[in-house]
Amino acid sequence: MTQKARQFPRYIVLLALAIFSFPAVSQITDLDLRVPWDIDAESTSFDGKTSMIVFTGLRLSQGRISIEADEGRATNTEGEDGSWRFSGNVSIDIENGRIECESAQLTFAQYQLRQALVTGSPATFELKRAGSDEITYAEAGRLFYDVDAGIIEFSDQATINEAGNQISSNFLVYNITEQRIDADSSGSDDGRVRITYTPTNGNGSSPDDASEAVPPEDEDEIP
Repeated sequence: MTQKARQFPRYIVLLALAIFSFPAVSQITDLDLRVPWDIDAESTSFDGKTSMIVFTGLRLSQGRISIEADEGRATNTEGEDGSWRFSGNVSIDIENGRIECESAQLTFAQYQLRQALVTGSPATFELKRAGSDEITYAEAGRLFYDVDAGIIEFSDQATINEAGNQISSNFLVYNITEQRIDADSSGSDDGRVRITYTPTNGNGSSPDDASEAVPPEDEDEIP
């Protein structure tokens, strides 16, 4: 069945944005090929044919970011364009969170990070908001971040949880610049867009209000 894009009404957008700010992904953009990288590895080899450096048992850090992986492959590390691919037990630690995945591909242009692709079964994200003890937890089979476009795509059973709130779908797109969220439904029960909202005390909402606000699952489009 053809997938249908869903534009969420304002109250759902506000809920989703509260869950969807993802400081970990934005902080990854701090990576810069011109800034020194601290690299610690069990072994290193160089493939002259592909100009690729291969590290095993790798720990890499730059500024507030550190990355560990069973293997890391880097190309064109001395030029303004290059890439890093990490695979096997990948952990990315940033100031306010942690990403764990099976592989991560970072692509640079003009020394700056331009794209990040994270995959796992699933890849998991734990993020702590500044000034709060609450943890945002998310998982997805695939995350693609286009830095220049300001677009984050979550796909393959994406789920985001925070403070009893949850949004899940097979495909979620967050436009950082426009602060807009879109989701696709495959039309099957497993592919439905699902939102659970838990009102906080003292905000004027009640569980009955929330149940009335959430659109019924049998609607194909949200007006």
